[in-house]
Amino acid sequence: MSEIHTEHGHEGHAHEEHAGLDKKKIWQVFAILLVITVIEFFIALWVLPKGYMSHGVGNFIYIALTLLKAYYIVAYFMHLKYEKVGLQLALTLSFIFIIYFIVLMLIEGDYLHVHMPFK
Repeated sequence: MSEIHTEHGHEGHAHEEHAGLDKKKIWQVFAILLVITVIEFFIALWVLPKGYMSHGVGNFIYIALTLLKAYYIVAYFMHLKYEKVGLQLALTLSFIFIIYFIVLMLIEGDYLHVHMPFK
């Protein structure tokens, strides 16, 4: 019987930790994501075709804006912002190493493709 009371006590405590995500915050995050998406479309459909920006700079801006959107989605809608700092760091470092290794494999694969053609 005491185990049931203990479990309910933990559920209430866990709910209080995530209480910061109310309707107002959800709409605020939605608005931020919408503005970022509009900026991306503006760059893709008007700035790059008119030649106001090089494609290299455009790609860099796309990557930066996409990472910013990914942060907001993971932080607020997947509740990572409300987790302990240790878990946040572990997930962030893992993600950075995965991206780093993918980039290294692509660079190495391109090098091998150019310098060691297969017959």
